[in-house]
Amino acid sequence: MELQDAALLVLGGLTAGVVNTLAGGGSLLTVPLLVMLGLPGPVANGTNRVGIVIGSATATWRLAAEGAPGLRDALPMILPSALGALLGARIVVELPVEWFNRAFGVLMLVLLVPTLRASASGSAAPAAPRAPASPALRFAAFFAIGLYGGAFQAGVGVLLLSVLALAGNDLIRSTQIKTALNTCFTLLALPVFAWAGQIAWPEALALGAGFAAGGAAGARIAVRGGARAIKPMLAVAVVALAGRMLGLY
Repeated sequence: MELQDAALLVLGGLTAGVVNTLAGGGSLLTVPLLVMLGLPGPVANGTNRVGIVIGSATATWRLAAEGAPGLRDALPMILPSALGALLGARIVVELPVEWFNRAFGVLMLVLLVPTLRASASGSAAPAAPRAPASPALRFAAFFAIGLYGGAFQAGVGVLLLSVLALAGNDLIRSTQIKTALNTCFTLLALPVFAWAGQIAWPEALALGAGFAAGGAAGARIAVRGGARAIKPMLAVAVVALAGRMLGLY
């Protein structure tokens, strides 16, 4: 890996770390970035998980240091999301490279609008408090989110924030729950990608350095305000890189 590629990965991880902490969708930038630097799609997907774990763990720690609540609220959701993530990761490592590239390219375009909407506001808007969901429904919902996160990851923060907002959680609490869950289920799914040989470690560590800085910065911004400055940059990057993944140029 050349020095300029490492610098690009650090910068991409920094941007994605901020976006992931505030809303979600940073992987829509970093996975195609890894592909453009020469990694096959499945390897880029696995490599990206190292940065996700580092960035989410850093954001969780910094949010707690800033006094954000929500860590205890995440505990009942860890098991179903972790089980889903393990299954999703196991499924996606078996996909052929061509299928993965096409699926991820379409996925980026589908998730572009909700991702940018969440990034513009810094989070999904909190809903009015509602009666708690039944344990079975909550288990099914977070298992499904974990399944998606284990397979593709991109935009899983948007899904988490949407579900948490519907349950009546406020901005800060939802953000802390989201980052804590993302750390746990991504960490548990990571060995699946490592076992399949789908992690390029030099690129993963460079990306992780950026994610760590971005997670810390995003946590600080999340407590103090939104992230509207990210919206136009993310919009251009996602559209351009989606076209590359879909083979349009």
